[in-house]
Amino acid sequence: MEKREVHASVKDEKLVSMRRNQMIKGAVSLFKEKGFHRTTTREIARAAGFSIGTLYEYIRTKDDILYLVCDFIYDEVKDRLKMELEQNSGTLESLKLTISYFFKVMDDMQDEVLVMYQEAKSLTKDALPYVLKKEVEMVHMFELVISRCVENGEFDLSEDHIGLVAHNIFVQGQMWSFRRWALQKMYTLDEYIQLQTELLVISLPRINGQ
Repeated sequence: MEKREVHASVKDEKLVSMRRNQMIKGAVSLFKEKGFHRTTTREIARAAGFSIGTLYEYIRTKDDILYLVCDFIYDEVKDRLKMELEQNSGTLESLKLTISYFFKVMDDMQDEVLVMYQEAKSLTKDALPYVLKKEVEMVHMFELVISRCVENGEFDLSEDHIGLVAHNIFVQGQMWSFRRWALQKMYTLDEYIQLQTELLVISLPRINGQ
């Protein structure tokens, strides 16, 4: 599934990237406050620090902005996780560290994650499958980490179990953002990480019942 092309009349790629990052930052704060449909492109331009005319040099429609926001969020999370996941050695302790790192990334990007979950339903039909595919790819990164643990003799899990555990870790990390109105009144981030990790580890069958 190919990345959707967002038209820009400006040809300077560095300038396009810079302006779109400004646009994304402004849009995230507005979408969080007002939602996608109640936010105007003029408000996004103002939040980004340039005119409405300048904004339309880098996108064609408001739908383009929502797509860029979702695409940016997934790319940012994936880039920040990639090295950590690749360095995972397949031990229980390294899995715990990976989970902790992921949850901290989710905490750092909680506004973006919240917006993505609130507004992804508003993506156009051609954009939504691409964005959902990127989420599946990130879950697959966790599947590889858990598979290393299985190969290393840490856990006794089938392929089906591995896939479900990976999805559980991913959702638990994101839950810190979209359930923050309740969770962050009950736990600190470190407490949340510790409790969720303990629950996960307890639920996983160990080799020889260890």
